[in-house]
Amino acid sequence: MKKNILVTGGAGFIGSHLVSALLKEHRVVVLDNFSTGRRSNLPENSQLTVVEGDVSDLCVISQLFADQEFDYIFHLAAIASVMESVEQPLVTHQTNMDGTIYLLNAARTQNKPIQRFVFASSAAVYGAEPTLPKTENSPIQPLTPYAIDKFGSERYVTSYSQLFQLPVAVARFFNVYGPRQNPDSPYSGVLSLLVDAFKKGNQADRVEFTVYGDGQQVRDFIYVADVIQGLRLLAFSEEARDGTFNLGTGRPISLHEVILVLEILTKKQVNISYKAAREGDIPKSYAAITKLEQLGFQVNMPIEKGLQAYLEAELCATV
Repeated sequence: MKKNILVTGGAGFIGSHLVSALLKEHRVVVLDNFSTGRRSNLPENSQLTVVEGDVSDLCVISQLFADQEFDYIFHLAAIASVMESVEQPLVTHQTNMDGTIYLLNAARTQNKPIQRFVFASSAAVYGAEPTLPKTENSPIQPLTPYAIDKFGSERYVTSYSQLFQLPVAVARFFNVYGPRQNPDSPYSGVLSLLVDAFKKGNQADRVEFTVYGDGQQVRDFIYVADVIQGLRLLAFSEEARDGTFNLGTGRPISLHEVILVLEILTKKQVNISYKAAREGDIPKSYAAITKLEQLGFQVNMPIEKGLQAYLEAELCATV
């Protein structure tokens, strides 16, 4: 039976992949202000409705829920730039925290009971706390307005579960990569910058790339298709109700190792120039994903396979 599903930030990198997956079985409404999302990311589909608006605008949220009711909500919309949150903490708070509260309240008060409210949080909530791997019970030490608002939003989401029996799930994203991640955006991750650098040179070129720090930084890179798998499990698995889940691979890899994989895949070499590590950069972070695996999650796209798929998608996009 088709469900009516709201995806906030649905025209963005991760959101648009989620929308495409959901449209195979359901009706989908996308709410996006198109500050970073693109209409071109969304498919033409009679089951898709696109609403242009901002989650931080209470009037927009009120009108949206006056017009229709939802079975599921995936709340992905956010100002995702850590640096922007430092430079503009008030604007970030209005989008990342107030917007979450508006949606929660609308979900709670609609006549039709919500079946699941899935909130996209971030591994940034763990901060620089050194214990590895990060489990869902690791100490929380948010270091930036972005991370503080993400954790504050998590607490609101779980409190609505406890106070109002709203069925929820929280996903803490680690380092997501894949097609549609814009390397020219301040929100882009290091892998989108790397893939873009490899894509621009011809076969004989040596790729030029700047590394901030020593290149030994360790991350948990997860391909976007595996993220979508995880989000669907959090929405549609009864066992996920009211839980918080790391969404990563559980497989740490250094930046230098990623560059080596790309060199092998592309048969190009990288000239690396090193600069000082950025302020607040965390040396090592990767997830424990036992809770997610207990729902049936499997890593289908390990780093070698994921990077190959990413490169192929980018090359096709330029043809």
